[in-house]
Amino acid sequence: MGSADPAIYFYMNETLDMLYVTSPPDMGSLLARELEELDIPVQREMRGGVYVEKSIAVGYKVCLWSRIANRVLWPLVSFRAPDEDLLYDGVKAFPWEEHLKPDGTLAIDANCVQSGITHSHYTALRTKDAIVDRFRDQTGERPSVDLNNPDLQINTYLFKDDATLSIDLAGQSLYRRGYRTAGLEAPLKENLAAGLLYRAGWPKIAAEGGALVDPMCGTGTFLVEAAMMACRAAPGLLKNECGVSRWLMHDPLVWTSLVEEAVKLRVRG
Repeated sequence: MGSADPAIYFYMNETLDMLYVTSPPDMGSLLARELEELDIPVQREMRGGVYVEKSIAVGYKVCLWSRIANRVLWPLVSFRAPDEDLLYDGVKAFPWEEHLKPDGTLAIDANCVQSGITHSHYTALRTKDAIVDRFRDQTGERPSVDLNNPDLQINTYLFKDDATLSIDLAGQSLYRRGYRTAGLEAPLKENLAAGLLYRAGWPKIAAEGGALVDPMCGTGTFLVEAAMMACRAAPGLLKNECGVSRWLMHDPLVWTSLVEEAVKLRVRG
């Protein structure tokens, strides 16, 4: 199956001009409040996330500072995909070589809602096949799949037969802070714990000198998240690099500047 003319498939979608930041279920309003406090204006609020300005600086700032966010999706393209063939053609028509090296690595996750294609795993597989086939046809090389540490984490979202493909600027779920070295049964996700602390008013309590007691702390997620809030420690500082440091459009100067500012705030905190 050959590549298609992009004009046939690609169309303008207002969501392409915004970043979509996902949250734990029903925490979109808490995420909106958190981002506003970080001086990141929210353009639209949803139950499971918010839309914000689409810029490298805003995306990196969310990745570095948000305690509630789960993923930060940078939309690339939208097109009609009522069946698997049109999904494949639309994905293959996009210029992936502008974002990934031919010998790079990628991982795909997918979500299908009210669409003719109903299987998310199959959607991810067809997306991968189309990207790999485009590189093979154009360069003779092909990217490989790396589920643990890919150069690009790509999201395919199918809604009512419209496909939107995005790059996840976080690289992996933001709840993975990096401080948990061992786990117990049913561990509490870090961003969910942070959301509950926000809902309980902990940031204000901490600023006024209050205390937090967790007598059933398990692995201590509530306590660690609360301490990081009280100390103004950006959760993204625990990671060694930006989630898209190998993305061809990555801006290391913006990321470095944000990290340096966050380090200064953490020291003062």
